[in-house]
Amino acid sequence: MTTRPKALLLLAHGTNRDQDAAEALTLAGADPEILPLNLLRADRRRFDDYQMLVLPGGFSYADALGAGKLLAIDLQTYFADQIQAFVASGRPVIGICNGFQALVKAGILPGEGEPATLTFNARGRFECRWVALRPLSRTCIWTRGLEDILECPVAHGEGNFQAPESVLAALRARDQIALAYVLPDGSPAGGAYPANPNGSALDIAGVCNPAGNVLGLMPHPENHIHPWQHPRWTRRAGGRSGLTLFENGVRYAAQL
Repeated sequence: MTTRPKALLLLAHGTNRDQDAAEALTLAGADPEILPLNLLRADRRRFDDYQMLVLPGGFSYADALGAGKLLAIDLQTYFADQIQAFVASGRPVIGICNGFQALVKAGILPGEGEPATLTFNARGRFECRWVALRPLSRTCIWTRGLEDILECPVAHGEGNFQAPESVLAALRARDQIALAYVLPDGSPAGGAYPANPNGSALDIAGVCNPAGNVLGLMPHPENHIHPWQHPRWTRRAGGRSGLTLFENGVRYAAQL
């Protein structure tokens, strides 16, 4: 890689995984900049200044009107044209946890104007646990070519991805189901708790847009980028790092 893409990390009040995502991007070969939304609203920076866009996890605006809802309103109200142009240009975009919720509620995902939501976990409680993920999509530039199971934590109360049956069928047909919850041995979760921690339809952990450059996922790959972050690393549990997702995104951005 000859250039280091510049990555914009949107910072809203309550966002708390921005430094984690920035470290993942740095390790993957990008130059991240954490930027408060107010600076973008004041036109002191523009989306066009960057080759990647990241909506990190957290509890933006304390999830006061629902998870990611106020951040989604910001995106729609102040930045709709810029974000639409960014996505249409093919540049990589990733929304993690609260960022995924914002992308869905802003209508950026799953795309095609199709309805979908991230609602309350099926068990009606906050889930904080490690999960296993299988990369599925060849369309998604973030997961393309990844064969190994990934392991990382989830931490959310509203991560239950639901959509009408017709939309779910279309997502599957268009290869937009980017990541699925699986059992630790890689076999399908089949909706079983706790492998599927929130009850998402089709065990969906992440989806991409039809073009494949926008990825939203509920788990936190940025919290498994070093071996020592794994809860069983002292027992020689290794690999399955979330860093590979970021490496894919950065590699793609560097080629644009």
